[in-house]
Amino acid sequence: MGIISFEMEITSPIPAAKMFKAFVLDADSLIPKILPQAIKSVEILEGDGGVGTIKLITFGEGSQFKSVKHRVDALDKDNMTYSYSIIEGDALMDILESISYHIKVEGLADGGSVCKNRSIYHTKGDAKITEEEIKAGKEKAMGMFKAVEAYLLANPDAY
Repeated sequence: MGIISFEMEITSPIPAAKMFKAFVLDADSLIPKILPQAIKSVEILEGDGGVGTIKLITFGEGSQFKSVKHRVDALDKDNMTYSYSIIEGDALMDILESISYHIKVEGLADGGSVCKNRSIYHTKGDAKITEEEIKAGKEKAMGMFKAVEAYLLANPDAY
């Protein structure tokens, strides 16, 4: 099994606690509401939303994939960190065992925030993932983050 990882940071004028609540804690209901073409629904299959919870993410009509199973690996509300893994589904493209994501939202001196995201692709055998596939994943993550940011800017009392 091979491992490919990358990191990215996205800054926002939204305060860290508000961004963490919307982008992480309330994502299961907020993202399908503001990006239904990307995420149609999120259903908890087992667990209570905390560590060990398994979720079924059904993608919207704008996605090339149908669904994935997502496992919550870690959640620390005080330190605004969240880790989860894609463990099953067509987004693994038959070349990945899993994809792990580690997210941390930190406050900035100007009152805004930075979202730090580390993605780790675990490939099957000696399978390779292309730069284009990684770039597409980064762009989707950035798009979701910016959609949440736009929603919070347009709805300042939402959270």
